Amino acid sequence: MASPESIGLRLDALPLSGFHRRMLWLIAAGMFFDSFDITLAGSVLGALVHSGLSNLQLNGYFISATFVGMAIGGTLAGLLGDRFGRRFTYQANLLVFGLASVAAGFASSMPWLIALRLVMGIGLGAEIVVGYSTLIEVIPPQQRGRYSALLALVTNSALFVSSLAGYFLIPLWGWRSMFFVSGAGALLVRVARKSMPESPRWLAGEGRLDEAEQIVRRIEEEIYGKGYRAPEQPHALAETPPTPPLSVLFSREVWTRTLVGSTISVVIGIAIYSFVTWVPTFLLKQGLSLSSSLGYSMVMSLGGPVGAGIGVLCIDRFGRRRCITIASLLGAAMGVSYALSSSPMMAAVMGFLLFCCLYAIVALAVACYIPELFGTRFRLRGNGFCAVLGRIASFCAPGITLLVYQTGGIRYVAFSVAMLLVLQALIVFSFGIETRSRSLEVIEEQPNLLEPAVAQLSRR
Repeated sequence: MASPESIGLRLDALPLSGFHRRMLWLIAAGMFFDSFDITLAGSVLGALVHSGLSNLQLNGYFISATFVGMAIGGTLAGLLGDRFGRRFTYQANLLVFGLASVAAGFASSMPWLIALRLVMGIGLGAEIVVGYSTLIEVIPPQQRGRYSALLALVTNSALFVSSLAGYFLIPLWGWRSMFFVSGAGALLVRVARKSMPESPRWLAGEGRLDEAEQIVRRIEEEIYGKGYRAPEQPHALAETPPTPPLSVLFSREVWTRTLVGSTISVVIGIAIYSFVTWVPTFLLKQGLSLSSSLGYSMVMSLGGPVGAGIGVLCIDRFGRRRCITIASLLGAAMGVSYALSSSPMMAAVMGFLLFCCLYAIVALAVACYIPELFGTRFRLRGNGFCAVLGRIASFCAPGITLLVYQTGGIRYVAFSVAMLLVLQALIVFSFGIETRSRSLEVIEEQPNLLEPAVAQLSRR
């Protein structure tokens, strides 16, 4: 008889196969267009200011609307994903941001564009929470870090692709073309994803063992041949435990993991969206032409895929905790160097290196480490809670960024990013745990995250 433990053990025992590669690329395709839609803001907002359709204040509203929507989307993804499954949630969010992106291409004014951006943000925030969490639930532990980092590599390559697309498309066809590309891509991926199965781990955790067994059996037969029979696996739970409440995230057994995950989400959210998104606009304000500002931004944006690629190489070799700490400290050093740069070219080089560090952290932490910290039955709520805090911070970032920029220019903005990265390094080093090559069930039970927390909360 199947059990949640036996389903997890069988998934962990599988060799990498076409099934795993299909899951990677189908999830990655949706995440790519999600990231493309988020990062197109830098090029689009710079073009809107240049054309006179917007200004710094309206740009701030646009960015804030993005993150209000993403906070709503992340919350809904956590609740719906743990309640109705991963498959339902990732198909719904693609439909939302795909249709809203196409509609944004027809926006007649900046207020309409801001309103549509709020709707887009709901789908964008949900995709990030569901995509990374779904992948780690089906990849064997020895390759989980590498595959998660590969997903981040594909996702964050959209930073460079959107900058490159903006450099060529905006001068030819205007800013509307960027939204059309993003929306059409998301809707095509939604059609391709119809063949993706539900997460067997989630099904097993919900007590739907027959469905989980059927999916795992199909995967095993695809790998080993029809008629393959899995060896009997020991199982400990005879009954499905009660669904833990959201307050389990703040219980004695879990709160430090919630702290680590939330800190990373907040710091990365502020660092990327108070700096990366604003770079083209800041360069325009410093007197560079639209073409030059987009060109320098494109050079810096190469740090996205390069940094994620570094994460791919390091994540399973050196471990999550150590790499996140080192990348945070290196990023802080690059932030200071950027602030002290004496020429646009030197600033572009330092900005590129800062981008490398930031997106290495995204590959290491956002793509893999944060989802690993939480048990399967509350993974999306834990990941979603951290993501929502990051979106709230991102929502506040535009106003804070403008205030800091008006006080001391882009130099003060870069110094602020550096200080946040140092704080992140201290918290991860002090409270983080290492999850490399461990089964998700082992991570959950050492120390046991679920049962003591639920029992403690039940007694209350």
